[in-house]
Amino acid sequence: MVLAAHAQTRPPEPPSINARMAGDIAPVHDPAIIRQGDTFYLFTTSQERDGKGLIHIRTSKDLANWARAPSIFTELPAWVKDAVPGARGIWAPDVSFSHGEYRVYYSVSTFGKNRSAIGLVTSPSLENPRWTDKGLVFRSGQKDDFNAIDPNVFDDAEGRQWMAFGSFWSGLKLIRLDPATGLRSAEDDKVHAIARRGGPGAIEAPFVIRRGKFHYLFASFDFCCRGAASTYYTVVGRSKDPEGPYLDREGKKMMDGGGLLVLHADLDPSKRFAGPGHIAILREPERDYIVYHAYDTQARGVPTLRIQPLDWTDDGWPVAL
Repeated sequence: MVLAAHAQTRPPEPPSINARMAGDIAPVHDPAIIRQGDTFYLFTTSQERDGKGLIHIRTSKDLANWARAPSIFTELPAWVKDAVPGARGIWAPDVSFSHGEYRVYYSVSTFGKNRSAIGLVTSPSLENPRWTDKGLVFRSGQKDDFNAIDPNVFDDAEGRQWMAFGSFWSGLKLIRLDPATGLRSAEDDKVHAIARRGGPGAIEAPFVIRRGKFHYLFASFDFCCRGAASTYYTVVGRSKDPEGPYLDREGKKMMDGGGLLVLHADLDPSKRFAGPGHIAILREPERDYIVYHAYDTQARGVPTLRIQPLDWTDDGWPVAL
């Protein structure tokens, strides 16, 4: 009798989110993301010349298929024209839900200058938004050694609320917010330093999450906005204290240029997307995702939405899958 040997085969892996990505996914720069109900909402940088309003919004049911929704503003808020003369767009929004409302923080600036400001606009719902602009939250000027753009808001274990921000200059900073209003706290007027790099190494776009006993600070190193020639990449450090010090896996402080590599063009198996950075972390019940833009070398370097699952090592470090 002859026994036939049947080889056991595993079912094929389902296509990744990036492999299925479709719809209005480019140009997408500096994505921020949140879910309300069964819908994901994506907020991105916008310029007046782009048309379709300011702070562009896209929606998806599955993270892969995206459609444009109405923007938050039809034009720059009136206060911006006085605070940042010459501003022609709204950059790097951040979205969170707190005290019964969705809060979108946004940046206004002009390229290469640190006369900048961060504002706040709120709505009780994203499905049927009623946006109310709360105006200025924080600003920087020529006498400051920091740049008030690229905001990200998070809560610590004690219920305190913080805003990380910063781009170039002396690095990334942190200020306290009032959780009830979303505006700057009257209890703490300090500007805390949390990460920096020696010149000419660039650093910007902080994003902080709390997981277990640690706060994780993600940051973008090197240069965006150069199409296929962009050298952006993403690193992370962690700290038990939201004020730091944030250390990488080797124990190097992010205040000394440290950071564990999370995203880099060299890690892209297709070698198609350059400069992956300005990330947001989407925390879903079943897993975390890292959301970012990268420049499509097969489409004239257009900034394009990318999303990958984010796993965690046994010793608590993130890995983009």
